[in-house]
Amino acid sequence: MAKYKSKYACQECGYESPKWMGKCPGCHSWNTLVEEITTKSSHFRHESGNGGRQGALPLAQIASEEEPRFDTTMGELNRVLGGGLVPGSLVLVGGDPGIGKSTLLLQSSFALARQGYKILYVSGEESVKQIKLRADRLGPDTPPLFVVAENDLELIEQHINQVEPQVVIIDSIQTVFHPQIQSAAGSVAQVRETTAHLMRIAKGKGIATFIVGHVTKEGAIAGPRMLEHMVDAVLYFEGERHNTFRILRAVKNRFGSTNEIGIFEMKERGLEEVSNPSEIFLAERPVGVAGSTVVASMEGTRPVLVELQALVSPTSFVTPRRMATGVDHQRVAMIMAVLEKRIGLMLQNQDAYVNVAGGVRLDEPAVDLAIAVSIASSFRDQPTSPHDVVIGEVGLTGEVRGVSRIDQRIREALKLGFKRVIIPEKNIRGLEVPPGIEVIGVRTIAEALHEVLRG
Repeated sequence: MAKYKSKYACQECGYESPKWMGKCPGCHSWNTLVEEITTKSSHFRHESGNGGRQGALPLAQIASEEEPRFDTTMGELNRVLGGGLVPGSLVLVGGDPGIGKSTLLLQSSFALARQGYKILYVSGEESVKQIKLRADRLGPDTPPLFVVAENDLELIEQHINQVEPQVVIIDSIQTVFHPQIQSAAGSVAQVRETTAHLMRIAKGKGIATFIVGHVTKEGAIAGPRMLEHMVDAVLYFEGERHNTFRILRAVKNRFGSTNEIGIFEMKERGLEEVSNPSEIFLAERPVGVAGSTVVASMEGTRPVLVELQALVSPTSFVTPRRMATGVDHQRVAMIMAVLEKRIGLMLQNQDAYVNVAGGVRLDEPAVDLAIAVSIASSFRDQPTSPHDVVIGEVGLTGEVRGVSRIDQRIREALKLGFKRVIIPEKNIRGLEVPPGIEVIGVRTIAEALHEVLRG
């Protein structure tokens, strides 16, 4: 006997309510609650997908086995996934429209198909002819690849059973609908149920599955937040459509680190990997200009050298403006307060703008000292040396605290031709300095400014 259940769900945040309301209590948006009617059998039970039930086991008796992985032959994608694609994993890929999500997945499916893996590409937004045109643009030699344009989840499952692929790509999850759910495709109930169904297929058959998710105007993946909790990995494809560089960032990964990034460049023949991102980010760095500092930041296991810029100018407003791109706005305000209190820089009547060149976002505290040096350099109109790299965390008392993996950062600076690195004095102990570079340890922000801006 089928049961009918009616509820209202917010299209923005997924908030559910038994009755309609004009304003969503979850995200405070107006007119976003839509009625959803679900039909379920009273005897319906989800399969666990683990191939059978077993009793609880002591942790010590469970054998440790390394997960086998598919090599996508794209080093940047393998890095973000944690070393390759795990069979049976469910990976959610999000990003702005036109950023290159479909191109990335089509190229990776080509690479896997050339190795003999069966790939099924399911498109709910494009026809098979459109996919063929994109494939011809990416390269003349198209590998054996199964392509289907379908939105019905039950028919998609039939195609999976017929082809028996090892990798499935769903582009996109917002266009797929479950026929037993009486709501439009892309609604909260449809996205939640189709993702759960695909997860059961992936786990039960051991199929690695990519699903593409649309994003909202705020940049978050559309649909309920539980969508990100259901999948094994969440990857964001970032960048500006008018810029050729793209950054693939993992914000969740059950099979690897969540701090890894992969960098690609969009060209006529598709995406190309950027093996040395530091060289790319510093290619257009101006020399002899105040407010420019190079910092070595760790993105997962990879050290990346980027240019950090600051512009400080007298304000024409009652309250000075503080703007930051690529770094935390609150962190910049704190560092400016430290410069005022501990160094004596009168920044209270100055507008301050901080920017990370290249569109990278730096979240670790090791970039604090570079922010402080850039702001002081612009305020005093004293350029920093083009051969210096600045690393360190700044405390509220003006001290410079130690950071992790300092040896990897120094080696990356040496490889790119830098002559001097300013680091916290704590990191000097036990450090083996490679020949060809000078390492200077500082204890306070005042010492760092004296070293960097003394010329």
